[in-house]
Amino acid sequence: MNHTSSILRRSFVAAACALGLSLSAQAQQATTVIRLAPEDKERGLNGVQKNFYFTTGAGTTEAEYQSAGFFGQRLRPYLAGNQEALDNLNSYRRQKWLFVAERLTFVGAVGVYGQQVLALNEKEQYFNNTQQVAIGVAAVSLLSNIFISRNTNSHFQRAVEANNAGLPAARTSALYQLRPSAVGVAASRTGQPMLALRWNLR
Repeated sequence: MNHTSSILRRSFVAAACALGLSLSAQAQQATTVIRLAPEDKERGLNGVQKNFYFTTGAGTTEAEYQSAGFFGQRLRPYLAGNQEALDNLNSYRRQKWLFVAERLTFVGAVGVYGQQVLALNEKEQYFNNTQQVAIGVAAVSLLSNIFISRNTNSHFQRAVEANNAGLPAARTSALYQLRPSAVGVAASRTGQPMLALRWNLR
């Protein structure tokens, strides 16, 4: 009987500790606020196409900020569970792929044009049929770049805003308010272990 009681006590303590760790992990995840570098926060429409920098800390020093990566891939783990934020980050990634494709198209068209300039040994040529096509492709590529780049940065900023906007809602939900602020194990008057929960008044 004593052996069974001892096993039950140990199982109870282990379960209480696991519950406490789980709640602590959830609380830590719920308080991840993402802050963009000041210059990245101010990027508007048609902004420069360079990596964003962000931090999950106070953001008081430049060393705290880390690059989100060309496609925002380093930000993705922080957005887990927030579908709106992930959708915006996916839109950002799509726009960056379009940007890469447009740049490659433009460089390819310029290369074809330059190759055609010296295609014939006897004289240089600047406006043959192939060069006209290359000029047209380069012009369309530059024009498309305006539309591709116009909202690209906005998608990344919206992803961060959606993440941060979801945090207050999570904190004021009924489930969050019912979540205990601390979990532990205490002994009853008879010496039996018992689960101890504590709530902070909000």
